[in-house]
Amino acid sequence: MQKIANIAQARMGKIPTVVQEQYKAREDGSTMKALAWFGTEDVRLIDAPIPDITEPDDVIVQVTGTTICGSDLHLYHGEILALQKGDILGHEFMGKVDRIGPNVKNLEVGQRVVASFQIACGKCKYCQQKLSSFCHRTCSSSLQNYLYGERDAGFFGYSHFTGGFPGGQAEYVRVPLGEVNLLPIPDDVSDEKALYLSDVLPTSYHSTVDTGVKEGDTVGIWGLGPIGQCVARWAKLKGASRVICIDEVSARLEMAKSGGFEVLDFRKDKDIPKKLHELVPGGLDVAIDCGTFHAPKTLLHKSLKLLMLETDVPEVVNEMIVSVRKMGRCGLIAVYAGFTNCFNIGALMEKGVRFIGNGQAPVHKYWEELLHDYIRPGRFDPRFMITHRIPLEDMAKLYAAFDKKTGGVVKVFVETKFSSPPSEGCPKTTRVDDWKT
Repeated sequence: MQKIANIAQARMGKIPTVVQEQYKAREDGSTMKALAWFGTEDVRLIDAPIPDITEPDDVIVQVTGTTICGSDLHLYHGEILALQKGDILGHEFMGKVDRIGPNVKNLEVGQRVVASFQIACGKCKYCQQKLSSFCHRTCSSSLQNYLYGERDAGFFGYSHFTGGFPGGQAEYVRVPLGEVNLLPIPDDVSDEKALYLSDVLPTSYHSTVDTGVKEGDTVGIWGLGPIGQCVARWAKLKGASRVICIDEVSARLEMAKSGGFEVLDFRKDKDIPKKLHELVPGGLDVAIDCGTFHAPKTLLHKSLKLLMLETDVPEVVNEMIVSVRKMGRCGLIAVYAGFTNCFNIGALMEKGVRFIGNGQAPVHKYWEELLHDYIRPGRFDPRFMITHRIPLEDMAKLYAAFDKKTGGVVKVFVETKFSSPPSEGCPKTTRVDDWKT
């Protein structure tokens, strides 16, 4: 699939953008540790050239914190198109400014910053509205343009389908248009609190806002990874009267339960819509999919995926449509990438369901609000979801462990040789081989 996608994209050619994807290496030949993709379930820690200033608006970030995201598993399983061997992965990272290009005026060497997972130009009509993920001037993927009719912004470390930019699971990262795509972090905010402004916090907040969660709503959340855990808490902060969380992983159900939320284990409750209608007569006001497209439950969709007759699975989406009330709202923040079969379009129409594709979250729209109105005042502390801390050297092993949810893993802080020691109350550094299965 990757070979065909790369050939197709090469034949269509790149769409012109305002940034260059690949970086220039430093003249002294110095190298860094970085996590790279080499095939399905084959990721490796490699020695890669350290990036240098390649364009005048660049900033080089010395990474002090990175992580793995549930969406990275789609890369791990080869489910995202146009991956190439040697691609450096990772789209969530923060660190210190190491070098700045001549056009950069508002950042200084040594300053602490967090990067948005998307690379925005700051000038197009979407960027002017802070809709940074929808910037149409930084992703050169002709394949994405063909399949979707348009393109998202370029993303760090997420295949050539999203622009082919080297990612943040590394010791250094080149950030194009650094003044636009980096947020300065004040000294009173630790790395463990700041890192997740790159993706998890804006993404979860965006899904809650975009799906219209309001005071008094009863909200159902499918999938209790970091996004789902945060969505539950945002929904509560927005005034939801009930939040019901659905998953099968015991540790994740317990984390939600400890946050004061109702939980359903779909290993025990096989018919989730039926159970929800028992708990909430008439149906949910809001349902949000925070899960994944690549894990079918039923034999039908396992077969369809095996035969490559669909890329994405509609089972959760169908459950949500049936579970909400008439005129209810369904939001999709889970990553969907292609096509599906057996979508319950009839129920969608007849019930008047508002079906909302949240899209990739526009980080720039929210990250200052989240930092200054929620994190700094203590209204939202993202450290609750950090279950483990590991060194970058264990990054390849982390992918396999995260995929299997080994040791109750939910969210990981990955340190580099440049990281500060763990903050008070945060997990100490462990090695993946020591996690209990």
